Amino acid sequence: MKHLRSFLGLALISISVASYAQTDKETTAKIVGNKAYNFVANTALPMANNDLNRIMSAMPGAQSGTMINLTGSQYDVKVTKDSVVAYLPYYGRAFSAPYNSNEGGIKFTSKNFTYTESKSRKGAYIIQINTKDVTRENYRFTINISQNGYASLTASSVNKQPIVFNGYLDEPVKKD
Repeated sequence: MKHLRSFLGLALISISVASYAQTDKETTAKIVGNKAYNFVANTALPMANNDLNRIMSAMPGAQSGTMINLTGSQYDVKVTKDSVVAYLPYYGRAFSAPYNSNEGGIKFTSKNFTYTESKSRKGAYIIQINTKDVTRENYRFTINISQNGYASLTASSVNKQPIVFNGYLDEPVKKD
């Protein structure tokens, strides 16, 4: 019953998201083509396991750890041609922990990374970013971007279970 409720909730969210476009096709194509955009996270979907479900179900308003609302929390990934700056939370099983508790989550600035972009038959963008210079651990980001600017980011590394973030693309603020 929990899985059915979760599935119906995700279906309702995806229908409501599809009915309201974030950006138009031209803007999305421009910011992806320029390699200059911000991915703003609205929800986090951690990998399901019994330990995480127990903890998340104890939180107020949680539904067995299926989806965590991040709206208004300023979590994002800034991508430019020469850097990737990530500031994301992490919920899930980590196989090694940082010494400093302030270093938790997925927080880094990378100047040495690979960036590959492809396009699906339906016009969605698929971007792979592999960092090479993050001190504690390197990350692989897979970003799927719709033509309307909605996106999902899958973050994976050697020391943590993968986590999926849903959100949207935003144009970076131009500095004068």
